[in-house]
Amino acid sequence: MKAIVMSSFGEPDVLVPARVDDPETRLGWVTVKLHASALNWHDVLVRRGQYKSPLPHTPGADGAGTRTDTGDEVVILPSLFWGERTDAPATGFEILGDHRPGTYAEYVSVPEECLAPKPTGFTWEQAAALPLVGVTSYRALVSRAGLRAGESLLIIGAGGGVSTMALSLASAIGATTYVTASSGEKLERARAAGAAGGVLHTEESWPEAAKKLSPNGTGFDVILDPVGLWDRSLAAMRPGGRLVVLGANVAEHVDIDVRKFFFGQYSLLGTTMGGPEDFHGLLSLVDAGGVAPPTISHTFPLDDAAEAHRRLEAGGEFGKVVLVP
Repeated sequence: MKAIVMSSFGEPDVLVPARVDDPETRLGWVTVKLHASALNWHDVLVRRGQYKSPLPHTPGADGAGTRTDTGDEVVILPSLFWGERTDAPATGFEILGDHRPGTYAEYVSVPEECLAPKPTGFTWEQAAALPLVGVTSYRALVSRAGLRAGESLLIIGAGGGVSTMALSLASAIGATTYVTASSGEKLERARAAGAAGGVLHTEESWPEAAKKLSPNGTGFDVILDPVGLWDRSLAAMRPGGRLVVLGANVAEHVDIDVRKFFFGQYSLLGTTMGGPEDFHGLLSLVDAGGVAPPTISHTFPLDDAAEAHRRLEAGGEFGKVVLVP
């Protein structure tokens, strides 16, 4: 089969089309013929060597296609070996495309528990773009933060895959959502997608400006920070609010005023991609009809994976970049 193969870590040029063996048949695993594979920032980190993937290696966590054994149309949960507990993954947890061949290919093999029916009405591209950002957003907002109808939410960094999906999920739940963004264009697109308003986080005083937008100007019930600015995000949260954090591509270290934190009665919640229970909760919400399909920014042929990575790293996307075999 055709696949994208990395023989070394580095810049996008290490992503090269090649012929590799088809996946082997294994008990409890299913081979999926992929119709679309979506990019995530996680893939960039794999390409750079952060997860020490074995070389040569085929990256890619997200995908949708047909089971080769039954012909059923499915989406793939990238969480492998989550384990029995729901509060955190087991020791053997890994993400598809980290240490096992991923979805930048014509076929991929995954545990059967990681498959679910393709959502009705979704295109292949939209279905492929749903699992990682969808289950990550669902776990952050629902399983961890417990976001409820009528509450207020601030999403830090409009435009990314997690952010756009989180906006859609929050709307389905019945929360009022605001965003921060790096440009006026992204703010407008977020408003068009359902955000009540937002501020530019390129401005030094953005936490104060965001707080003024919150109900009664007292701060937000929940803040989702997928980039690592949560020391500043706290300034926009109401007393007793919940800050849920899941990324660090902007900052990996923060300084917190400890007294202000505990006097504010804040909750700090760390999270990552979710497991099978989160996935089923997400798909139930999607099936109920309240969740809009993921926004697709651009589609590339599988052979152009390197160019797709360049586009993703340029940072100008609003929505997901997708590969099509």
